[in-house]
Amino acid sequence: MILPLLPAVIRRGYPAGGTRMASDQVKRKLAAILAADIAGYSRLMGADETGTLARLKEYRLELIDPKNKQYHGRVVKTTGDGILIEFPSVVDAISCSLEVQQGMRERNADIPSEKRIEFRIGINLGDVIVEGRDLYGDGVNIAARLEGLAEPGGICISQTVLNHARGKVAFDVEDLGEQALKNIVQPIHVYRLTVNSDRGSAVSRPLELALALPDKPSIAVLPFQNMGLDPEQDYFADGIVEDIITALSRFSELFVIARNSSFTYKGRAVDMKQVGRELGVRYVLEGSVRKAGNRVRITGQLIDAITGAHLWADRFDGSLDNIFDLQDEITVSVVGAIAPKLQQAEIERAKRKPTGSLDAYDYYLRGVARLYRWTRDASEEALRLFYKAIDLDPEFGSAYGMAARCHVWRYANRWISENEKLEAVRLARLAVVFGSEDAAALTAAGLALGYLANDLDAGATFIDRALAINPNMATAWHFSCWIRISLGLPDLALSHESRAMRLSPLDPLLGHMQTAAALAELCAGRFVEASLYAQKATRNLPNFPIGLGVAAASSALAGRLEEAQNAVAHLRQLIPAPTLSDLIVIPFRRPEDRAMFEEGLHKAGLPESSGAADVAPH
Repeated sequence: MILPLLPAVIRRGYPAGGTRMASDQVKRKLAAILAADIAGYSRLMGADETGTLARLKEYRLELIDPKNKQYHGRVVKTTGDGILIEFPSVVDAISCSLEVQQGMRERNADIPSEKRIEFRIGINLGDVIVEGRDLYGDGVNIAARLEGLAEPGGICISQTVLNHARGKVAFDVEDLGEQALKNIVQPIHVYRLTVNSDRGSAVSRPLELALALPDKPSIAVLPFQNMGLDPEQDYFADGIVEDIITALSRFSELFVIARNSSFTYKGRAVDMKQVGRELGVRYVLEGSVRKAGNRVRITGQLIDAITGAHLWADRFDGSLDNIFDLQDEITVSVVGAIAPKLQQAEIERAKRKPTGSLDAYDYYLRGVARLYRWTRDASEEALRLFYKAIDLDPEFGSAYGMAARCHVWRYANRWISENEKLEAVRLARLAVVFGSEDAAALTAAGLALGYLANDLDAGATFIDRALAINPNMATAWHFSCWIRISLGLPDLALSHESRAMRLSPLDPLLGHMQTAAALAELCAGRFVEASLYAQKATRNLPNFPIGLGVAAASSALAGRLEEAQNAVAHLRQLIPAPTLSDLIVIPFRRPEDRAMFEEGLHKAGLPESSGAADVAPH
């Protein structure tokens, strides 16, 4: 028997087992199941039994057991040349599998192919029957069948595993389509993970799982090229694009990538097919803006990112006085090309002019451009520009909203006084009055009122209204996550943050989104998942104190004390003597949520709070 030497999976043919217990004795749970066996085991043993067993023992001691322990795997059973392991999450199961297979690939590099020990692995997430330490049922059987589909050294996973792992662990994937598995009633959609790659470690590559196309027309609008001679006019071209994105986003039947992700391509020569893959969209709009005096020319072309075909191209000429009409023409042309059946009512709804003052609009665009630099000095300049826009148009709801958001950002970074906090609330209330149909204004107002006026219910109401107006607004989904965490609704918060990250997968502020997702998982009691999100957040924003605090607490609660202590050590480089009040940044409505967060920080080594913090999220 070599089973005890293996760390991997189960042989094909485990019984379902459900009929062996009376219905009132059946205990079920959802589990991530990993099944594995050795490819060509009989041949290996027949050729060199002693050498094969010795190598298996070496692999177990040096690679398999440490990885299994690292990812909290529990060996359920061993049979012949296979093993069945239960993991606390699909992320742990995949991470362990990838690292084991990569380690085996390295060990097999100098061994003749006929002597290599190679595992085949299948992973499934499903409902299982628990009997003592054993597991039975289709959740187990599917993992075993997936293992049978895997190539030597390979890993196969189910659609359910893919859905739960998306965006949480890096790997390449190949779609094998639906497969009829023995003794499984319904076909299972199967995916193969690529392990044997010449590009290096499968787990260290930055490549994330390819994003699936939404079930409705999807589009990204790239930054338009500024064709004028003055590079200082970039803000104007960027503003045109942002308004087009906003107009398209109002169509509930479209899926529109957020501005922050689209603008990561600014100034780059890009392959449209690659853009489509990276953002998970079918269509890409690109173009240019030329501004000369009071005249402006906008060109645009719509590209099918799957085929690379040009679907539509046009040129729009006019004066600055009718700039909003030009934007409307572009929006309607794009909509007509990709979703011709959209109702005229939705088209008319998208034709909303933010202000009647072109000078106010110009100051507003300049302010937005400054704010997106996210520095202290830039935020001060942005505020000055937003106030100028408001002076020129006292009913400019968008300007009130962005000024409020600017104040919230400054307050979150502790750059302002208590008086400026009160000013943010004043602006937020005016944004609601004058921007009642403006999603950006309502979103900023909702966050400011929720956190700076401590009115969470009002914050949720205004953000919900913003999402009804613009269901594609990633920022609104993100801020909604923070509000829902505060309200004690972590699962709803997580679903909203997942939506935000899908709408803006390349967002420069992705680390803030991942921090919010980590805190939602923590409040839901899923500490392993919380720590995984938090680790990604700290990689994206290594000097974000709140992110490090969430990472420390979630890792400590997950039993990963070394990771928790590393987060605290990094935190102390930023804040010499951090306390709980520096890190608990939102007003938890449920006392148990705050208590859980505090417990994690205590376990990680943080001292008591000197008082409740009053800092808004980003």
